[in-house]
Amino acid sequence: MRFGKFVGMTALAAIAVAGSHMQALAEPFRMIITDMETPLVPNSVVDLALKGGYFERAGVDVELIRVQQTPMALAALQSNEGEMANIATEALVQLVARGTTNLRAVTSPNKALPYLIAAKEGVKSIEDINGKSFGIGRIGSLDHSLSTKVLSGKGVDTEKLSWVALGQPNIRAQALKAGQIDATTMSIGALLALPGHETLPVLVSVDDYFAAAPVTSKVNAVTVETLEKRKSDVERVIEALTLAARDFAEKPESWATVMKEARPDVKPESLDELSKAFAKSWTVNGGIQKSELEFTQNWLYQTKEFEGLRQVELKEWVDFAPVDAVLKRIGTYEGLDTVSR
Repeated sequence: MRFGKFVGMTALAAIAVAGSHMQALAEPFRMIITDMETPLVPNSVVDLALKGGYFERAGVDVELIRVQQTPMALAALQSNEGEMANIATEALVQLVARGTTNLRAVTSPNKALPYLIAAKEGVKSIEDINGKSFGIGRIGSLDHSLSTKVLSGKGVDTEKLSWVALGQPNIRAQALKAGQIDATTMSIGALLALPGHETLPVLVSVDDYFAAAPVTSKVNAVTVETLEKRKSDVERVIEALTLAARDFAEKPESWATVMKEARPDVKPESLDELSKAFAKSWTVNGGIQKSELEFTQNWLYQTKEFEGLRQVELKEWVDFAPVDAVLKRIGTYEGLDTVSR
């Protein structure tokens, strides 16, 4: 009798769990992203988590909504066309500074731009570019302002540099290869796409660049209403993204393997190189860290785009509670994406 009662209770419990799981999967959780295809950066974890079944295992049915650029993503989020949006941190903070009160960043699957500083052939060290020419998108552009911070920290007198506005990264890369400028900032992807890039010395690596200027460039935001009504789904999404990131951190080559299927248009050797470059970039603890977000906010207010805007507080645009709940369940990952509160 006791055994039969135990089996019955177990069966009922299983049915209850299955029922709650089906309920969680019944209503799709729409994630708005600005990548029209799987990107060649750690933000690819969103696409790969979906293809790899991470969301399903976490108990949430995710649907990806693809739009072009942050303004469209924000518009879709605020018009309830999605529950979460991957957007530029700058845009979110600007909205809050202008009076928006219902948006919160809850995670970041790709907090750092994969920037590096490369030089023309023959340059030996960062000191060698003092007083030389440095290619940028434009005066005041993101790569210009960030690189000024990085170079200053490396001992370069940025006031004596000759800043050359050249536009897009591929144009700057070509100018660098031709020896028309002495150094420039570009993404690791732009460098690898440049024929003959092997001859160009990397003066500041992707990891060193972010360490010198820890700006969280993108976050995943939700509305306050979504946090209230679908709190468990928000946490499930964060858990899936975090576990996928941990798997790629554990075995960087596995990212290259799945990306070869997702992006057959990219040379396999380039994906192998990218997997090594991103080995320490995965947001294995949710990606939103207080110290980095405070640095980001302070840096933003030093840019022209924030002149005259009200100074906001971190709590006005960030909610750590969902990611903290996830980390309490799955534990923290040591060595990368260090938790800061």
